[in-house]
Amino acid sequence: MNAQPTRLFELLEYSRHHYARKDAFVNKVNGRWIRYSAEEAVSLAEKFALGLYALGIRKGDMIGIVAENRPEWNFIDLGCLSLGAVLVPLYPTSALDQAEYILNDAEIKLFFVSNEVLHERFSPIYKNVKSCLKVFTINNVEKMPFWKEVLTEGEKLFAEKPELIVELKSQVKPSDLATLIYTSGTTGEPKGVMLTHANIVSNVLAVREVITIDPGKDKALSFLPLCHSFERMVNYFYQYNGLGIYYAESMETIADNLKEIKPNLFTTVPRLLEKVYDKIVGKGAALHGVKRQLFFWALNLAKNYNPEINQGVWYNTQLALANKLIFSKWREALGGNLNYIIAGGAALSPKLATVFTAGRILLLQGYGLTETSPVISVCKLTRNRIGSIGPIIPGVEVKIAEDGEILAKGPNIMKGYYKKPEATDEVIKDGWFHTGDIGHIDADGFLFITDRKKEIFKTSGGKYIAPQPLENELKGSRFIEQAMVIGDGHKFAAALIVPSFLQLTDHFRKKHTKLLDNLEMIHNPEVIELIEREVEKVNERLSQTDKIKKFKLLHHEWTIDSGELTPTLKPRRKIIMQRYQSLVDEIYANEGLEL
Repeated sequence: MNAQPTRLFELLEYSRHHYARKDAFVNKVNGRWIRYSAEEAVSLAEKFALGLYALGIRKGDMIGIVAENRPEWNFIDLGCLSLGAVLVPLYPTSALDQAEYILNDAEIKLFFVSNEVLHERFSPIYKNVKSCLKVFTINNVEKMPFWKEVLTEGEKLFAEKPELIVELKSQVKPSDLATLIYTSGTTGEPKGVMLTHANIVSNVLAVREVITIDPGKDKALSFLPLCHSFERMVNYFYQYNGLGIYYAESMETIADNLKEIKPNLFTTVPRLLEKVYDKIVGKGAALHGVKRQLFFWALNLAKNYNPEINQGVWYNTQLALANKLIFSKWREALGGNLNYIIAGGAALSPKLATVFTAGRILLLQGYGLTETSPVISVCKLTRNRIGSIGPIIPGVEVKIAEDGEILAKGPNIMKGYYKKPEATDEVIKDGWFHTGDIGHIDADGFLFITDRKKEIFKTSGGKYIAPQPLENELKGSRFIEQAMVIGDGHKFAAALIVPSFLQLTDHFRKKHTKLLDNLEMIHNPEVIELIEREVEKVNERLSQTDKIKKFKLLHHEWTIDSGELTPTLKPRRKIIMQRYQSLVDEIYANEGLEL
Protein backbone atom coordinates (compact mmCIF):
# COMPACT_ATOMS: atom_id res chain seq x y z
CA MET A 1 0.00 0.00 0.00
CA ASN A 2 1.85 3.05 -1.27
CA ALA A 3 -0.99 5.53 -1.89
CA GLN A 4 -1.41 8.26 0.71
CA PRO A 5 -4.27 7.39 3.09
CA THR A 6 -7.53 9.30 2.72
CA ARG A 7 -9.65 7.41 5.28
CA LEU A 8 -8.74 6.87 8.92
CA PHE A 9 -8.63 3.07 8.92
CA GLU A 10 -6.04 3.24 6.13
CA LEU A 11 -3.50 4.89 8.45
CA LEU A 12 -2.81 1.68 10.37
CA GLU A 13 -2.99 -0.38 7.17
CA TYR A 14 -0.29 1.83 5.68
CA SER A 15 1.82 1.36 8.80
CA ARG A 16 1.29 -2.40 8.83
CA HIS A 17 2.60 -2.61 5.28
CA HIS A 18 5.60 -0.28 5.80
CA TYR A 19 6.70 -0.96 9.39
CA ALA A 20 5.03 -4.20 10.59
CA ARG A 21 5.20 -2.94 14.18
CA LYS A 22 5.07 -5.76 16.75
CA ASP A 23 4.12 -3.43 19.61
CA ALA A 24 1.62 -1.17 17.83
CA PHE A 25 -0.72 -1.07 20.87
CA VAL A 26 0.43 -1.97 24.38
CA ASN A 27 -1.12 -1.84 27.84
CA LYS A 28 -0.48 -3.43 31.19
CA VAL A 29 -2.84 -6.15 32.40
CA ASN A 30 -2.30 -7.75 35.82
CA GLY A 31 1.25 -6.39 36.01
CA ARG A 32 2.29 -7.54 32.52
CA TRP A 33 2.60 -5.51 29.32
CA ILE A 34 0.36 -7.01 26.61
CA ARG A 35 1.40 -6.22 23.02
CA TYR A 36 -0.70 -6.20 19.86
CA SER A 37 1.04 -6.01 16.49
CA ALA A 38 -0.23 -3.81 13.68
CA GLU A 39 -1.22 -7.01 11.85
CA GLU A 40 -3.29 -8.24 14.80
CA ALA A 41 -4.89 -4.82 15.27
CA VAL A 42 -6.04 -4.57 11.65
CA SER A 43 -7.44 -8.11 11.80
CA LEU A 44 -9.31 -7.42 15.07
CA ALA A 45 -10.72 -4.16 13.69
CA GLU A 46 -11.97 -5.90 10.54
CA LYS A 47 -13.59 -8.72 12.52
CA PHE A 48 -15.19 -6.15 14.80
CA ALA A 49 -16.57 -4.25 11.80
CA LEU A 50 -18.10 -7.46 10.45
CA GLY A 51 -19.48 -8.28 13.91
CA LEU A 52 -21.20 -4.89 14.03
CA TYR A 53 -22.61 -5.55 10.57
CA ALA A 54 -23.93 -8.94 11.72
CA LEU A 55 -25.69 -7.15 14.59
CA GLY A 56 -27.46 -4.86 12.14
CA ILE A 57 -25.19 -1.81 12.39
CA ARG A 58 -24.85 0.05 9.10
CA LYS A 59 -22.93 2.99 7.68
CA GLY A 60 -23.82 6.22 9.50
CA ASP A 61 -25.05 4.51 12.70
CA MET A 62 -23.75 5.95 15.97
CA ILE A 63 -21.83 3.84 18.49
CA GLY A 64 -21.07 5.12 22.01
CA ILE A 65 -17.99 4.30 24.08
CA VAL A 66 -16.73 5.20 27.54
CA ALA A 67 -13.34 3.72 28.40
CA GLU A 68 -9.86 4.53 29.62
CA ASN A 69 -7.00 4.47 27.10
CA ARG A 70 -6.42 0.86 26.06
CA PRO A 71 -5.80 -1.15 22.85
CA GLU A 72 -9.45 -2.26 22.68
CA TRP A 73 -10.49 1.39 22.33
CA ASN A 74 -8.67 1.36 19.00
CA PHE A 75 -10.08 -1.96 17.79
CA ILE A 76 -13.61 -0.68 18.41
CA ASP A 77 -12.82 2.70 16.84
CA LEU A 78 -11.14 1.23 13.75
CA GLY A 79 -13.93 -1.32 13.40
CA CYS A 80 -16.52 1.46 13.36
CA LEU A 81 -14.45 3.46 10.87
CA SER A 82 -14.06 0.43 8.55
CA LEU A 83 -17.84 0.01 8.44
CA GLY A 84 -18.62 3.71 8.17
CA ALA A 85 -20.23 3.78 11.62
CA VAL A 86 -19.58 6.85 13.79
CA LEU A 87 -17.91 6.54 17.19
CA VAL A 88 -19.23 8.86 19.91
CA PRO A 89 -16.77 8.89 22.84
CA LEU A 90 -17.59 9.94 26.39
CA TYR A 91 -15.17 10.87 29.16
CA PRO A 92 -15.14 8.38 32.05
CA THR A 93 -15.60 11.46 34.27
CA SER A 94 -18.65 12.76 32.35
CA ALA A 95 -21.56 13.92 34.49
CA LEU A 96 -24.46 11.48 34.08
CA ASP A 97 -26.93 14.13 32.90
CA GLN A 98 -24.51 15.27 30.18
CA ALA A 99 -23.73 11.67 29.19
CA GLU A 100 -27.44 10.91 28.89
CA TYR A 101 -27.97 14.02 26.76
CA ILE A 102 -25.08 13.09 24.43
CA LEU A 103 -26.15 9.47 23.94
CA ASN A 104 -29.73 10.55 23.19
CA ASP A 105 -28.72 13.44 20.95
CA ALA A 106 -26.48 11.11 18.91
CA GLU A 107 -29.14 8.36 18.97
CA ILE A 108 -26.52 5.68 19.58
CA LYS A 109 -27.35 2.09 18.62
CA LEU A 110 -24.75 0.31 20.79
CA PHE A 111 -22.79 1.38 23.85
CA PHE A 112 -19.39 -0.01 24.94
CA VAL A 113 -18.35 0.44 28.58
CA SER A 114 -14.83 -0.39 29.70
CA ASN A 115 -15.08 -2.09 33.08
CA GLU A 116 -17.24 -2.93 36.06
CA VAL A 117 -16.63 0.42 37.78
CA LEU A 118 -17.71 2.43 34.73
CA HIS A 119 -20.60 0.05 34.10
CA GLU A 120 -21.92 0.67 37.63
CA ARG A 121 -21.41 4.41 37.22
CA PHE A 122 -23.24 4.73 33.89
CA SER A 123 -25.85 1.97 34.30
CA PRO A 124 -28.52 4.35 35.73
CA ILE A 125 -28.81 6.07 32.33
CA TYR A 126 -28.95 2.96 30.10
CA LYS A 127 -32.73 2.70 30.29
CA ASN A 128 -33.11 6.38 29.35
CA VAL A 129 -31.34 5.98 25.99
CA LYS A 130 -34.21 4.57 23.90
CA SER A 131 -32.19 4.23 20.68
CA CYS A 132 -29.59 1.94 22.32
CA LEU A 133 -30.09 -1.71 21.39
CA LYS A 134 -27.43 -3.22 23.63
CA VAL A 135 -24.66 -2.35 26.12
CA PHE A 136 -21.37 -4.30 26.03
CA THR A 137 -18.48 -4.25 28.48
CA ILE A 138 -14.85 -4.49 27.35
CA ASN A 139 -13.75 -6.29 30.52
CA ASN A 140 -15.68 -9.47 31.20
CA VAL A 141 -18.36 -8.31 33.66
CA GLU A 142 -20.79 -10.85 35.12
CA LYS A 143 -24.25 -10.85 33.50
CA MET A 144 -23.20 -8.28 30.88
CA PRO A 145 -22.71 -8.84 27.12
CA PHE A 146 -18.95 -9.06 26.41
CA TRP A 147 -17.39 -7.08 23.53
CA LYS A 148 -15.69 -10.22 22.21
CA GLU A 149 -19.15 -11.54 21.34
CA VAL A 150 -19.10 -8.95 18.55
CA LEU A 151 -15.73 -10.32 17.39
CA THR A 152 -17.11 -13.86 17.40
CA GLU A 153 -19.99 -12.79 15.15
CA GLY A 154 -17.48 -11.08 12.88
CA GLU A 155 -15.31 -14.19 12.64
CA LYS A 156 -18.34 -16.25 11.60
CA LEU A 157 -19.30 -13.74 8.92
CA PHE A 158 -15.70 -13.53 7.68
CA ALA A 159 -15.63 -17.31 7.26
CA GLU A 160 -18.80 -17.10 5.16
CA LYS A 161 -18.03 -13.92 3.18
CA PRO A 162 -14.34 -12.92 3.40
CA GLU A 163 -14.82 -10.36 0.63
CA LEU A 164 -17.49 -8.42 2.60
CA ILE A 165 -15.01 -6.35 4.62
CA VAL A 166 -13.42 -5.07 1.40
CA GLU A 167 -16.86 -4.15 0.09
CA LEU A 168 -17.82 -2.35 3.31
CA LYS A 169 -14.58 -0.36 3.38
CA SER A 170 -15.01 0.66 -0.25
CA GLN A 171 -18.33 2.31 0.63
CA VAL A 172 -16.65 4.67 3.13
CA LYS A 173 -15.76 8.02 1.58
CA PRO A 174 -13.23 10.57 2.91
CA SER A 175 -16.08 13.07 3.26
CA ASP A 176 -18.09 10.72 5.50
CA LEU A 177 -18.54 11.46 9.17
CA ALA A 178 -15.89 9.64 11.24
CA THR A 179 -16.69 10.73 14.77
CA LEU A 180 -18.92 12.95 16.83
CA ILE A 181 -17.01 14.63 19.67
CA TYR A 182 -19.11 16.61 22.12
CA THR A 183 -17.73 19.78 23.66
CA SER A 184 -17.76 20.00 27.45
CA GLY A 185 -20.87 22.17 27.57
CA THR A 186 -19.68 24.71 30.16
CA THR A 187 -21.96 27.39 28.69
CA GLY A 188 -25.05 25.29 27.97
CA GLU A 189 -25.85 21.88 26.50
CA PRO A 190 -22.96 20.05 24.80
CA LYS A 191 -22.46 20.49 21.06
CA GLY A 192 -21.51 17.53 18.87
CA VAL A 193 -18.55 18.42 16.64
CA MET A 194 -18.82 16.54 13.33
CA LEU A 195 -15.39 15.48 12.05
CA THR A 196 -14.95 13.59 8.80
CA HIS A 197 -12.27 11.11 7.77
CA ALA A 198 -10.81 13.84 5.53
CA ASN A 199 -10.73 16.37 8.39
CA ILE A 200 -8.64 14.22 10.71
CA VAL A 201 -6.49 12.58 8.00
CA SER A 202 -5.52 16.03 6.71
CA ASN A 203 -4.36 16.93 10.22
CA VAL A 204 -2.35 13.72 10.62
CA LEU A 205 -0.58 14.27 7.28
CA ALA A 206 0.10 17.96 7.95
CA VAL A 207 1.52 17.28 11.42
CA ARG A 208 3.74 14.56 9.92
CA GLU A 209 5.43 17.27 7.84
CA VAL A 210 6.49 19.26 10.89
CA ILE A 211 6.98 16.78 13.76
CA THR A 212 10.30 14.93 13.76
CA ILE A 213 10.05 11.21 14.53
CA ASP A 214 11.81 7.96 13.63
CA PRO A 215 9.03 6.00 11.85
CA GLY A 216 8.72 2.38 12.84
CA LYS A 217 11.16 2.77 15.74
CA ASP A 218 10.00 5.44 18.22
CA LYS A 219 7.77 4.73 21.22
CA ALA A 220 5.14 7.02 22.73
CA LEU A 221 3.42 7.04 26.10
CA SER A 222 -0.28 7.92 25.95
CA PHE A 223 -2.26 9.10 28.98
CA LEU A 224 -4.43 12.03 27.87
CA PRO A 225 -8.00 10.79 27.26
CA LEU A 226 -8.51 9.26 23.79
CA CYS A 227 -11.99 10.78 23.77
CA HIS A 228 -10.35 14.23 23.48
CA SER A 229 -9.59 15.37 19.93
CA PHE A 230 -5.94 16.20 20.69
CA GLU A 231 -4.92 12.72 21.90
CA ARG A 232 -7.26 11.09 19.37
CA MET A 233 -5.51 12.73 16.40
CA VAL A 234 -2.08 12.08 17.92
CA ASN A 235 -3.10 8.42 18.35
CA TYR A 236 -3.82 8.21 14.60
CA PHE A 237 -0.52 10.00 13.96
CA TYR A 238 1.31 7.31 15.94
CA GLN A 239 -0.52 4.57 14.02
CA TYR A 240 0.35 6.05 10.64
CA ASN A 241 4.04 6.44 11.47
CA GLY A 242 4.52 3.01 13.01
CA LEU A 243 5.16 4.13 16.59
CA GLY A 244 4.64 1.80 19.52
CA ILE A 245 1.75 3.24 21.55
CA TYR A 246 2.05 2.39 25.24
CA TYR A 247 -0.96 3.31 27.38
CA ALA A 248 -0.25 4.42 30.94
CA GLU A 249 -1.98 2.34 33.62
CA SER A 250 -3.46 5.48 35.18
CA MET A 251 -2.65 9.13 35.79
CA GLU A 252 -1.08 8.09 39.11
CA THR A 253 1.37 5.65 37.49
CA ILE A 254 2.72 7.96 34.77
CA ALA A 255 6.06 8.47 36.55
CA ASP A 256 6.61 4.71 36.88
CA ASN A 257 5.45 4.01 33.34
CA LEU A 258 7.86 6.62 31.94
CA LYS A 259 10.78 4.81 33.57
CA GLU A 260 9.57 1.42 32.32
CA ILE A 261 8.79 2.39 28.74
CA LYS A 262 11.43 5.08 28.15
CA PRO A 263 9.37 6.78 25.43
CA ASN A 264 10.73 9.10 22.76
CA LEU A 265 7.78 11.48 23.08
CA PHE A 266 4.45 12.04 24.73
CA THR A 267 1.72 14.64 24.65
CA THR A 268 0.39 16.41 27.70
CA VAL A 269 -1.50 19.43 28.95
CA PRO A 270 0.27 22.29 30.81
CA ARG A 271 -1.49 21.48 34.08
CA LEU A 272 0.31 18.14 34.35
CA LEU A 273 3.67 19.74 33.54
CA GLU A 274 3.04 22.32 36.25
CA LYS A 275 2.46 19.50 38.73
CA VAL A 276 5.69 17.77 37.65
CA TYR A 277 7.62 21.03 38.00
CA ASP A 278 6.16 21.78 41.44
CA LYS A 279 7.05 18.28 42.62
CA ILE A 280 10.64 18.66 41.39
CA VAL A 281 11.04 22.07 43.03
CA GLY A 282 9.49 20.73 46.23
CA LYS A 283 12.10 17.96 46.35
CA GLY A 284 14.83 20.51 45.70
CA ALA A 285 13.57 22.69 48.54
CA ALA A 286 13.70 19.69 50.89
CA LEU A 287 17.44 19.26 50.28
CA HIS A 288 20.01 20.63 52.70
CA GLY A 289 23.36 22.37 52.52
CA VAL A 290 25.38 22.23 49.32
CA LYS A 291 22.87 20.01 47.51
CA ARG A 292 20.10 22.56 48.05
CA GLN A 293 22.35 25.43 46.95
CA LEU A 294 23.32 23.52 43.78
CA PHE A 295 19.69 22.79 42.97
CA PHE A 296 18.55 26.41 43.13
CA TRP A 297 21.73 27.63 41.41
CA ALA A 298 20.81 25.37 38.47
CA LEU A 299 17.16 26.42 38.60
CA ASN A 300 18.03 30.14 38.52
CA LEU A 301 20.37 29.56 35.57
CA ALA A 302 17.56 27.79 33.73
CA LYS A 303 15.09 30.62 34.41
CA ASN A 304 17.45 33.02 32.62
CA TYR A 305 17.87 30.77 29.58
CA ASN A 306 17.05 32.12 26.12
CA PRO A 307 17.42 29.60 23.28
CA GLU A 308 17.53 32.38 20.68
CA ILE A 309 20.44 34.26 22.27
CA ASN A 310 24.00 33.07 22.89
CA GLN A 311 24.69 34.25 26.43
CA GLY A 312 28.42 33.67 26.27
CA VAL A 313 31.00 31.08 27.26
CA TRP A 314 30.64 31.56 31.04
CA TYR A 315 26.84 31.12 31.06
CA ASN A 316 26.99 28.18 28.63
CA THR A 317 29.67 26.46 30.73
CA GLN A 318 27.62 26.86 33.89
CA LEU A 319 24.47 25.58 32.18
CA ALA A 320 26.34 22.54 30.83
CA LEU A 321 27.48 21.78 34.38
CA ALA A 322 23.94 22.29 35.72
CA ASN A 323 22.69 19.84 33.09
CA LYS A 324 25.23 17.26 34.17
CA LEU A 325 24.66 17.62 37.90
CA ILE A 326 20.96 18.47 38.21
CA PHE A 327 18.89 18.35 35.03
CA SER A 328 20.20 14.92 34.01
CA LYS A 329 18.20 13.56 36.96
CA TRP A 330 15.06 15.30 35.64
CA ARG A 331 15.56 13.68 32.23
CA GLU A 332 16.13 10.29 33.84
CA ALA A 333 12.85 10.63 35.76
CA LEU A 334 11.09 11.11 32.41
CA GLY A 335 12.57 7.90 31.05
CA GLY A 336 15.91 9.24 29.86
CA ASN A 337 15.03 8.81 26.18
CA LEU A 338 12.75 11.77 25.41
CA ASN A 339 13.27 13.75 22.22
CA TYR A 340 10.52 16.22 23.13
CA ILE A 341 7.14 16.70 24.78
CA ILE A 342 4.20 18.20 22.89
CA ALA A 343 1.94 20.37 25.06
CA GLY A 344 -1.53 21.47 24.03
CA GLY A 345 -5.04 22.08 25.33
CA ALA A 346 -4.22 25.28 27.21
CA ALA A 347 -1.61 28.02 27.44
CA LEU A 348 1.83 26.89 28.60
CA SER A 349 3.71 29.16 30.99
CA PRO A 350 6.77 30.61 29.19
CA LYS A 351 8.74 30.27 32.43
CA LEU A 352 7.99 26.57 32.59
CA ALA A 353 8.96 26.10 28.93
CA THR A 354 12.20 28.05 29.52
CA VAL A 355 13.27 25.93 32.51
CA PHE A 356 12.52 22.60 30.85
CA THR A 357 14.21 23.62 27.59
CA ALA A 358 17.31 24.76 29.48
CA GLY A 359 17.35 21.31 31.08
CA ARG A 360 17.31 19.70 27.60
CA ILE A 361 13.70 18.62 27.96
CA LEU A 362 12.24 20.20 24.87
CA LEU A 363 8.63 21.36 25.09
CA LEU A 364 6.87 21.97 21.78
CA GLN A 365 3.63 23.86 22.19
CA GLY A 366 0.73 23.37 19.80
CA TYR A 367 -2.67 24.97 19.35
CA GLY A 368 -6.07 24.00 18.04
CA LEU A 369 -9.64 23.14 18.91
CA THR A 370 -11.90 20.12 18.59
CA GLU A 371 -13.55 21.94 15.67
CA THR A 372 -10.20 22.08 13.80
CA SER A 373 -9.38 18.34 14.08
CA PRO A 374 -7.59 19.78 16.20
CA VAL A 375 -4.17 21.22 15.25
CA ILE A 376 -3.82 24.70 13.71
CA SER A 377 -0.21 25.42 14.65
CA VAL A 378 2.66 23.68 16.41
CA CYS A 379 6.30 24.39 17.18
CA LYS A 380 8.88 21.97 15.81
CA LEU A 381 12.47 21.06 16.56
CA THR A 382 13.85 23.46 13.96
CA ARG A 383 11.33 26.27 14.64
CA ASN A 384 10.55 26.57 18.33
CA ARG A 385 9.93 29.90 20.00
CA ILE A 386 9.15 29.94 23.71
CA GLY A 387 5.81 31.62 24.39
CA SER A 388 4.53 30.86 20.90
CA ILE A 389 2.04 28.19 19.84
CA GLY A 390 4.10 27.68 16.71
CA PRO A 391 4.00 28.28 12.96
CA ILE A 392 0.79 27.38 11.09
CA ILE A 393 0.74 23.77 9.86
CA PRO A 394 0.77 23.07 6.08
CA GLY A 395 -2.57 23.39 4.31
CA VAL A 396 -4.16 25.61 6.97
CA GLU A 397 -4.67 29.37 6.66
CA VAL A 398 -4.87 31.74 9.61
CA LYS A 399 -5.71 35.42 9.76
CA ILE A 400 -6.30 37.80 12.63
CA ALA A 401 -9.64 39.63 12.69
CA GLU A 402 -9.89 43.33 13.50
CA ASP A 403 -10.76 42.56 17.11
CA GLY A 404 -7.73 40.25 17.41
CA GLU A 405 -9.63 36.96 17.08
CA ILE A 406 -7.79 34.07 15.40
CA LEU A 407 -9.64 32.81 12.30
CA ALA A 408 -8.73 29.56 10.53
CA LYS A 409 -9.55 27.93 7.20
CA GLY A 410 -8.51 24.57 5.77
CA PRO A 411 -9.34 20.89 5.23
CA ASN A 412 -9.28 20.32 9.00
CA ILE A 413 -12.30 22.53 9.76
CA MET A 414 -15.27 20.54 11.06
CA LYS A 415 -18.36 19.76 9.03
CA GLY A 416 -20.40 21.58 11.65
CA TYR A 417 -22.23 21.05 14.94
CA TYR A 418 -24.59 18.05 14.91
CA LYS A 419 -28.25 19.10 14.57
CA LYS A 420 -27.23 22.72 15.29
CA PRO A 421 -27.02 24.68 12.02
CA GLU A 422 -27.47 28.04 13.78
CA ALA A 423 -24.56 27.34 16.14
CA THR A 424 -22.47 26.28 13.12
CA ASP A 425 -23.26 29.54 11.30
CA GLU A 426 -22.16 31.50 14.37
CA VAL A 427 -18.59 30.16 14.17
CA ILE A 428 -18.06 29.46 10.45
CA LYS A 429 -18.49 32.60 8.34
CA ASP A 430 -17.38 32.86 4.71
CA GLY A 431 -15.39 29.66 5.17
CA TRP A 432 -13.43 31.00 8.16
CA PHE A 433 -13.75 29.28 11.52
CA HIS A 434 -13.84 31.79 14.40
CA THR A 435 -11.78 30.22 17.19
CA GLY A 436 -12.83 32.51 20.03
CA ASP A 437 -9.15 33.01 20.88
CA ILE A 438 -7.30 36.31 20.74
CA GLY A 439 -3.80 36.36 19.29
CA HIS A 440 -1.28 37.68 16.80
CA ILE A 441 1.30 36.44 14.29
CA ASP A 442 4.84 37.83 14.51
CA ALA A 443 7.11 38.74 11.61
CA ASP A 444 8.62 35.23 11.58
CA GLY A 445 5.25 33.52 11.22
CA PHE A 446 4.91 32.37 14.84
CA LEU A 447 1.38 32.43 16.23
CA PHE A 448 0.79 33.74 19.76
CA ILE A 449 -2.40 33.42 21.78
CA THR A 450 -3.34 36.02 24.39
CA ASP A 451 -6.56 34.66 25.85
CA ARG A 452 -10.02 33.32 25.18
CA LYS A 453 -12.17 36.06 23.70
CA LYS A 454 -15.02 35.21 26.08
CA GLU A 455 -12.72 35.20 29.12
CA ILE A 456 -11.25 38.67 28.60
CA PHE A 457 -13.13 41.00 30.91
CA LYS A 458 -13.47 44.74 31.33
CA THR A 459 -13.09 46.58 34.61
CA SER A 460 -15.56 49.27 35.62
CA GLY A 461 -12.91 51.77 34.53
CA GLY A 462 -13.11 50.44 30.95
CA LYS A 463 -9.75 48.60 30.95
CA TYR A 464 -9.56 45.13 29.39
CA ILE A 465 -7.80 42.34 31.29
CA ALA A 466 -6.77 38.96 29.85
CA PRO A 467 -6.81 36.57 32.84
CA GLN A 468 -4.90 33.60 31.42
CA PRO A 469 -1.40 35.16 31.30
CA LEU A 470 -1.87 36.50 34.82
CA GLU A 471 -2.93 33.07 36.07
CA ASN A 472 0.15 31.50 34.49
CA GLU A 473 2.32 34.07 36.26
CA LEU A 474 0.70 33.26 39.61
CA LYS A 475 1.07 29.51 39.09
CA GLY A 476 4.77 30.10 38.48
CA SER A 477 5.09 30.23 42.28
CA ARG A 478 5.68 26.82 43.84
CA PHE A 479 3.28 27.82 46.62
CA ILE A 480 0.34 28.42 44.25
CA GLU A 481 -1.33 25.34 42.79
CA GLN A 482 -4.27 26.93 40.95
CA ALA A 483 -5.50 30.46 40.32
CA MET A 484 -8.39 32.21 38.66
CA VAL A 485 -8.24 35.96 38.01
CA ILE A 486 -11.55 37.84 38.33
CA GLY A 487 -12.75 41.44 38.11
CA ASP A 488 -15.36 41.76 35.37
CA GLY A 489 -17.26 45.01 36.00
CA HIS A 490 -15.23 45.83 39.09
CA LYS A 491 -12.61 48.47 39.77
CA PHE A 492 -9.66 46.09 40.04
CA ALA A 493 -8.43 42.57 39.29
CA ALA A 494 -8.43 40.00 42.09
CA ALA A 495 -7.82 36.26 42.30
CA LEU A 496 -9.16 33.06 43.79
CA ILE A 497 -6.09 31.00 44.73
CA VAL A 498 -5.66 27.36 45.67
CA PRO A 499 -2.31 27.09 47.47
CA SER A 500 0.03 24.14 47.02
CA PHE A 501 -0.66 22.48 50.37
CA LEU A 502 2.19 20.03 49.89
CA GLN A 503 4.71 22.84 49.39
CA LEU A 504 3.27 24.83 52.30
CA THR A 505 3.51 21.81 54.60
CA ASP A 506 7.16 21.23 53.65
CA HIS A 507 7.99 24.93 53.99
CA PHE A 508 6.45 25.43 57.43
CA ARG A 509 7.65 22.08 58.76
CA LYS A 510 11.20 23.43 58.53
CA LYS A 511 10.08 26.48 60.52
CA HIS A 512 8.50 24.17 63.13
CA THR A 513 5.09 25.70 62.49
CA LYS A 514 2.33 23.13 62.94
CA LEU A 515 -0.45 23.27 60.35
CA LEU A 516 -3.15 20.67 60.94
CA ASP A 517 -5.19 20.75 57.74
CA ASN A 518 -5.96 22.71 54.58
CA LEU A 519 -8.67 24.80 56.21
CA GLU A 520 -6.32 25.88 58.98
CA MET A 521 -3.61 26.66 56.45
CA ILE A 522 -5.64 29.15 54.44
CA HIS A 523 -6.49 31.10 57.62
CA ASN A 524 -2.98 31.01 59.06
CA PRO A 525 -1.47 34.56 59.05
CA GLU A 526 1.97 33.24 58.05
CA VAL A 527 0.50 31.40 55.06
CA ILE A 528 -1.49 34.45 53.98
CA GLU A 529 1.61 36.61 54.28
CA LEU A 530 3.64 34.11 52.22
CA ILE A 531 1.05 34.09 49.40
CA GLU A 532 0.88 37.91 49.57
CA ARG A 533 4.63 38.04 48.90
CA GLU A 534 4.25 35.64 45.97
CA VAL A 535 1.43 37.75 44.49
CA GLU A 536 3.52 40.90 44.94
CA LYS A 537 6.40 39.33 43.01
CA VAL A 538 3.99 38.86 40.11
CA ASN A 539 2.56 42.37 40.49
CA GLU A 540 6.02 43.87 40.13
CA ARG A 541 6.05 42.67 36.51
CA LEU A 542 2.52 43.86 35.70
CA SER A 543 0.98 47.11 34.57
CA GLN A 544 -1.11 49.06 37.07
CA THR A 545 -4.35 47.81 35.46
CA ASP A 546 -3.34 44.13 35.60
CA LYS A 547 -2.10 44.09 39.20
CA ILE A 548 -3.86 41.65 41.54
CA LYS A 549 -5.13 43.91 44.31
CA LYS A 550 -6.79 41.25 46.49
CA PHE A 551 -7.11 37.48 46.71
CA LYS A 552 -8.91 34.77 48.63
CA LEU A 553 -7.45 31.35 49.44
CA LEU A 554 -9.48 28.18 48.86
CA HIS A 555 -9.03 25.08 50.98
CA HIS A 556 -9.34 22.36 48.33
CA GLU A 557 -7.97 21.79 44.83
CA TRP A 558 -10.26 22.06 41.82
CA THR A 559 -10.77 18.67 40.19
CA ILE A 560 -12.59 17.03 37.30
CA ASP A 561 -14.75 15.04 39.72
CA SER A 562 -15.87 18.19 41.53
CA GLY A 563 -16.90 19.67 38.18
CA GLU A 564 -14.51 22.62 38.54
CA LEU A 565 -12.07 21.41 35.85
CA THR A 566 -12.71 20.21 32.31
CA PRO A 567 -11.35 16.74 31.36
CA THR A 568 -8.27 18.54 29.98
CA LEU A 569 -7.77 20.27 33.36
CA LYS A 570 -8.88 23.78 32.41
CA PRO A 571 -10.92 25.67 35.03
CA ARG A 572 -14.67 25.93 34.46
CA ARG A 573 -14.88 29.63 35.25
CA LYS A 574 -18.64 29.89 35.45
CA ILE A 575 -18.96 27.03 37.93
CA ILE A 576 -16.06 28.28 40.07
CA MET A 577 -17.55 31.78 40.18
CA GLN A 578 -20.94 30.40 41.24
CA ARG A 579 -19.49 28.20 43.98
CA TYR A 580 -17.32 30.91 45.48
CA GLN A 581 -19.61 33.89 44.93
CA SER A 582 -19.59 34.67 48.65
CA LEU A 583 -15.79 35.05 48.60
CA VAL A 584 -15.98 37.19 45.47
CA ASP A 585 -18.54 39.37 47.27
CA GLU A 586 -16.13 39.72 50.20
CA ILE A 587 -13.30 40.79 47.89
CA TYR A 588 -15.37 43.56 46.34
CA ALA A 589 -17.51 44.47 49.39
CA ASN A 590 -15.81 47.85 49.95
CA GLU A 591 -14.34 48.58 46.52
CA GLY A 592 -16.23 51.85 46.24
CA LEU A 593 -14.62 53.12 49.41
CA GLU A 594 -11.13 51.71 48.89
CA LEU A 595 -10.14 52.77 45.39
